[in-house]
Amino acid sequence: MDRRSLAALGLTGLAAAATLTATPSLSQESKTMPRVISLNGHGEVKARPDMAVINVGVTTQAQTARDALSENTRAMEKIFASLKAAGIEGKDIQTSNFSVNPRYQYDPNNVQPPRVIGYDVSNTVSVSVRKLDTLGQVLDKVVSEGSNQINGIMFAIAETGKLEDEARKLAFADAERKAKLYAETTRITLGQIMSMSEGNFQPPQPVFHGKAMRADSAGAVPIAEGEQTVAIDVNVTWEIK
Repeated sequence: MDRRSLAALGLTGLAAAATLTATPSLSQESKTMPRVISLNGHGEVKARPDMAVINVGVTTQAQTARDALSENTRAMEKIFASLKAAGIEGKDIQTSNFSVNPRYQYDPNNVQPPRVIGYDVSNTVSVSVRKLDTLGQVLDKVVSEGSNQINGIMFAIAETGKLEDEARKLAFADAERKAKLYAETTRITLGQIMSMSEGNFQPPQPVFHGKAMRADSAGAVPIAEGEQTVAIDVNVTWEIK
């Protein structure tokens, strides 16, 4: 056997030796990795809302932008006064939209270009009604004072901290229940908690109940506030002994 064959044989032997020495260390490392079980938990709490946010405003039309704006301003001043009379504080009223747009007349034959025949002015405010039992009266008042735009009602819970904490307890209990069930089924023993994280927080969601429909007083707008759901999701990881 020549020298080149001996050299090749020597390199092969070295490679085999390196492989044999590396294998036990990888196996030993895998044995030190803890076995874990990770599960999600969901918790939710329902409660009646105690406030509402409404968007009310006025849209006016006139031949000139100045006239449309002046008419809109007079109407909005009446609405502001009615909100103040209803006990709404200034911090709970915020302008959410204001626009001035031309109004066009189009040639049905598409011969002449569109021409401006007037202007539309729109002013909308977002109002937080913290005394929910007065909401129907507030809606009635603003419409009576000239509001011709009410863009939806959003019910809410002013303070959700305690409800969120209760939902967190329920979420963890749900994850723990699942973990114990799997442990009993698979005959494993749960160890200490290795990690825990809170998933996406879900803001209060409406739960509708038609029977909640009521009128605040004679002539007031009937309101159905229903319930809100506060939900929390958690992920918990336990060590398997």
